[in-house]
Parts: sequence; C-alpha cells; structure tokens
Amino acid sequence: MHPIILTLRKVFYSSNLLFSIRMLISLTGSTLVPWYLGYVSYVIPLTLGVVAAGLSEIDTRLLSRCINILLTLVCFAIATFSVELLFNIPLLFIIGLMSSTFIFIMLGSLGQRYGVIAFGSLLIAAYTMLGHNLFDDNYTLPCYLLLGALWYNIVSLIESLIQPIRTTQQTISTCFVKLSHYLDAKAAMFDPDETHEFKSQTLELTECNNQLINVFNQAKHALFNRLKAYQGQSYVKKMLSYYFVAQDIHERASSSHGDYQALSQHFKHSDILFRFARILNLQSKACAKLAVAIKMNQTYQHDSLFARHFSYLEEAIAHYQAKNKTEALLVKSLQNLYQNLLSIDLLLANIDNEQHLSKDKENNELIDEELTSFYDIFAKIKHNLTLKSSLFRHAIRMSIVLFVGYIIIYFSNLSHGYWIILTSLFVCQPNYSTTKYRLKLRILGTILGIIVGIPLTYLFPSIIEQLILIIITGWLFFLFKNSQYAYATAFITLLVFFSFSLIGENSVEVAILRIIATLIGCFIAWFAVSFIWPDWKFRNLTKLIDRVCHDDSHYLALIGSQYLTGKTNDPKYRLARRAAHDSNADLSTLISLMTKEPHVNRYVIEQGFRLLTLNHTLISYLSTLGSHRDKIIAQHTLDLFDDLAVYIINLLNDKKIDENEQVMKKMISNYIETISINDEQNTNDILVLQQLALILDILPEFIHLVVELEEPTN
Repeated sequence: MHPIILTLRKVFYSSNLLFSIRMLISLTGSTLVPWYLGYVSYVIPLTLGVVAAGLSEIDTRLLSRCINILLTLVCFAIATFSVELLFNIPLLFIIGLMSSTFIFIMLGSLGQRYGVIAFGSLLIAAYTMLGHNLFDDNYTLPCYLLLGALWYNIVSLIESLIQPIRTTQQTISTCFVKLSHYLDAKAAMFDPDETHEFKSQTLELTECNNQLINVFNQAKHALFNRLKAYQGQSYVKKMLSYYFVAQDIHERASSSHGDYQALSQHFKHSDILFRFARILNLQSKACAKLAVAIKMNQTYQHDSLFARHFSYLEEAIAHYQAKNKTEALLVKSLQNLYQNLLSIDLLLANIDNEQHLSKDKENNELIDEELTSFYDIFAKIKHNLTLKSSLFRHAIRMSIVLFVGYIIIYFSNLSHGYWIILTSLFVCQPNYSTTKYRLKLRILGTILGIIVGIPLTYLFPSIIEQLILIIITGWLFFLFKNSQYAYATAFITLLVFFSFSLIGENSVEVAILRIIATLIGCFIAWFAVSFIWPDWKFRNLTKLIDRVCHDDSHYLALIGSQYLTGKTNDPKYRLARRAAHDSNADLSTLISLMTKEPHVNRYVIEQGFRLLTLNHTLISYLSTLGSHRDKIIAQHTLDLFDDLAVYIINLLNDKKIDENEQVMKKMISNYIETISINDEQNTNDILVLQQLALILDILPEFIHLVVELEEPTN
C-alpha cells in the first residue's frame, strides 16, 4: 500500500483522533457560535450541557442510540426543570433532591445504559444548581443545558453514521491487544531458571487474565448492542468470528499441561522450554498484528515462519524422547502442549478464511442480557430493593450526601457552594477504596488547575482567547477522564475558571471558593463511605468465594458432559466458561481493594492472594480439559472421568476434604499404569487423567484456604 494512503488510513481509523474531532466540534459549537451571535452568557450552560451529554454517552447501534438520546433528554429535562422550579422552596427542594437521587441511582440496576444516563441526570441537576443565578427566569438555563446536550448527541450521531462499527472494531482490536499481553505473560511461565515457584509470573499472568476478561465482557456488550439488528451482514459475522476466536485462543492459552516449577527444574539444561516460550511470544506478536489489522479494517497476514519454529520444537521433543525412553508421561505432556500451541496457530492462520467464518449458528450466538419486558424491569429493581444490595445502600448514601451538602450550603450561604454537591457526586463511589482514591486525585487536580488557571486568566484576558481555552480544556478533560483522573479534574477546573471569567468574576475569589467546596465535598464523601453502611469488601469475601467454587464446578460439569456428547461451543458452555473467569477476576479485584481498606488483617490478604493463585491454576487445568473436549476417549476413562468430576464438584460445594481424596489419586495412578503409554489411541485418555490428577493435587490446599478465609467473615 502506498505510504500516503496508509497514513490516511491510520488517521481515518484512529479512535482518539475521531473522538477528538467530535469533542472539538461540540465544544466549538457551544462556545464560538453564541459568542459570534453576541450571547456570551449562553456559553456556560451550552458547554455544561455538552459535558453532561458526553459523560452520559453509551455506544450502541443506530436505533438504540436514538432511543438513548430521547431517554437522556427526557431525564435531563426532568432533572434540570425540577431544580429550577423547586429551588426557592427549600423543603420541597430537599425532598425532590433526595428522592430523585435515590431513584436515579436505582435505575442503575437496569444496566449500564440506565446507570450512565442516571449519573448524567444528577450531573445536569448539579449544573443547574451551580448556574441558578445566571438568568432571571426559570427556563433559560434548563433550555440551554438541554440544547448543549442535544448538540453533542447530534454530532455524535453523525459520527456514528459515518463509521457505524468503528467502536466495535476498536473493542475487538483491544481484545487481541490484551490477548497479546496474556500470551507474553504465559511465555514467562516457561523459564528454566526460575527458583521462586513462579510467584511473580503467576500474579502477572492473573492480572493480564483479569484485564482480558474485562475486555471480553466489553466486546460482548459492544457486539450485542451495536450489531444485534444486523447479524446478516458479512462484517458482523467477521466481528463475531474474531470475538469467538479470541475466546478459543484464550481457553487454549490459559490451559496448563503440567506443573511449571517441575518443568523448569527438569529442563534446566535443555532448550525445549525456550522454544515453547518463543512460540508463545511470536503468537503474542501475531495477536498484536491482528489487532492493528482489525482496527484498520485490513486482512491479517499470518507469518510463514511459524511453520519453521514448530518444526524445530517438534524435533527437540522427538530428540528428548529418543534419549529418555523412561519419561513417556512427560513426553506426552510436551506433545499435548505442542498440539495446543499448534491449534492456536491454526486459529490465527485461518481467522480470515471464509470457511472459518461460516460457523454453525449456535457458535455465533450472544447471550441476550437486555431488558425485554416490564416484568424484567420490575424484577431487576425489586431484586435490589434490599440492604443486601450495594446499589441500594449507595443510593441511600448518596441521598444523604447530597442532603448534607445542601444543608451546609443553605446555612453557610457559600457563594458557588453547589460545587460541594458536584464534588461529592463525582467522588463518592460505592466502595471505600475507590472513593479514597478519587478524592485524593480530585483535590490534587483541583489545586493543579487553580495553580495553572489563575495566571492564565491574566495572560489571556480577552473573551476569544478564553473561549479557545474553554474548548481546549474541555477536550483535554474528555481525553483524560478515563485514564488520568487528576489531570481530568485539573482541566475541568480550568474550564470552570475560564467560564466564570467570561461573566466577569474574579479568578482568585473563584479559586478560593473552588478549593473550599472541593475539600468539603470530599470530606462528606469520605465520611459517607466510612460510616454510612460502609461497603467493606472483606465482608463480601465469603459470598464471592462461594461463587468461585460454584462457577468452577459448573464449568467442570459442562466440560464433562461434552466429553460424553461431543464438543459444542453453544451459549451455555460459553457462559459457564466466562462465569469461571469472571468470578476469578472479581476475586482478584476484591482482594486488591481489600489491601486499601483500613483494619483488614494482612494475613487474610496474603491467604487471599494464595487462593487467587490456586484458583487461576485450577481454571488453567479446567481449560486444558475444555480445549481437548473434542477428543475421543475410552469408555472406561469416561466412567472414571465422571466419577472424579462428581467427586471434585462435591468437594468444591461441600468444602471438606475426606479420606477418599488419596483413594481417588491412587485410582488415577493405577489406571494410567495399566494403559499402554506408547499406544497413540491412549494419548487423550492419559491427558484427561493427568489433568484430573493435577486438580486433585491442589484441591486440599484450595479447600483449606476457602474454609480459613470464610471463618473471619462469619
């Protein structure tokens, strides 16, 4: 491809560039147009409307996007007009503030779409309080806030019409980027020089796995929301195929065919492990290359050098087998691992093959999690109307937070005091650690914005200069809001500075009021999450561990059933596989959050990390069984598999090791000895039995940790 065309293609498919263009057009329209028409005072509500709409946007297909816009504008209108109408009647305003806060937050129980719109509605209400004195009547401010929100949504809608699947392509591309990172982390497990039981490598692998699972979930929602109405389109089949191939590669890559520490010690003076690691590293690069191809809408070209590296690895295994006749079981493990990597290579090599894209319908189904009836809505909300629901507790907590903020503002008569409510709204999160993290960054960002903002208002005093600075700072706020919260806070503080400077307010006075309001708002948020039904994560540990055990056992049960009935990637199996990985990712997140909570026993955290490592290992053994479920095994092996699977499932559910554990391990050992290892027909039987034996090896410690971690929280 010609370099100029390639450069233009990169520009066109750059998500950051297109997002920047959207934000710059939106902010330019909300600032320069009213200035040109001679209505500078309208810049503030129009820009705040753009900000609120930008924070409330959910990417979805055209019809859903139009419904979202309508729903957003209706909720925004209810929020902003109710504030204006009740603002001068304190008692009714307090009742409306607390009830609307509770209702809007509870809407989050219906899904991400409604949760984001609810947050935007509360935000537009706070903006209305902040700008209440800008105009003499009760209608101008709400109307221009809504006009700003409508303007942003129109710009966003036009962009989605120009590139309807760009965001979905970006999400699928990110899947392969994270998969690339996971494969690199997996390659680090093949280190013949490791002497510390792969502790750091396992934690890194677990973290990469969690990030990958999160991106998989985002991709599933992106595919379902954006492309549900267009499943007959070829590009939809292609995106679905990429998504499912990524999941299949992950299942194979997450599988474990042996003990890594034992392999490291055994092959300390051999190059076999290096060859495995090199292929994994090359497959990681291939996934990164595929990610770029998806993002730029190009055809992926698989590297022909893979065949050479696989042949070298095959020769190395054959050479080891010839010299070590007594290590037949170990050789079988190496051969199974080789076949597993070869399967990943075939998935990558054929990912754009038309025959590969034409899968059975059951393999291209997504699980519908959208609301389809009023009964679903009622059931979702009813399920969360209990103190056991963290969302319900957070809704009550936020209602109290905004009530306290309003009382402070009312009695202190603090100018621009509604920044207190705005700060609390942004900072107060459902859990302590996230709130603490945010309030630190909020204070830091506010101070940084003030330090930069005061001299800038004097350096650029003219209106047109400050309008340009509003556009730039607003754009930078959106650019950093998901990655650098402190910087985002600094830029939104600068936007506020320049906005109030337009109407002639003193920058130093605004800075002092902003700092006071930020500190008060952060304190209220901290107090609320610390003392109003604090959502300490260690209290959820027992419940989550039960879920981990249930999801692992359910995953094993479905794998076992497919050894009997034949391999199928139906939604039921995919859901069980995803649930096991999701619960493991949630356990990792919970333990990480526990490390930031006060009064948590360090021993519990250490044991939690150990359980997390063991659970990741257990899932890797289950993934190995899952990746080979298309293989045919003997009837006697199937019967033994069934008995062992039932035994393991009972152990995970009952959480109690009995004397049969040693009996089961002895049964596997005796059966393997009766099988002719050199008979190719028995290879699959040996693989299955080895994985079950590995699971039984870690179960005693796994169950012991489960019981020990449940005791402190009972």
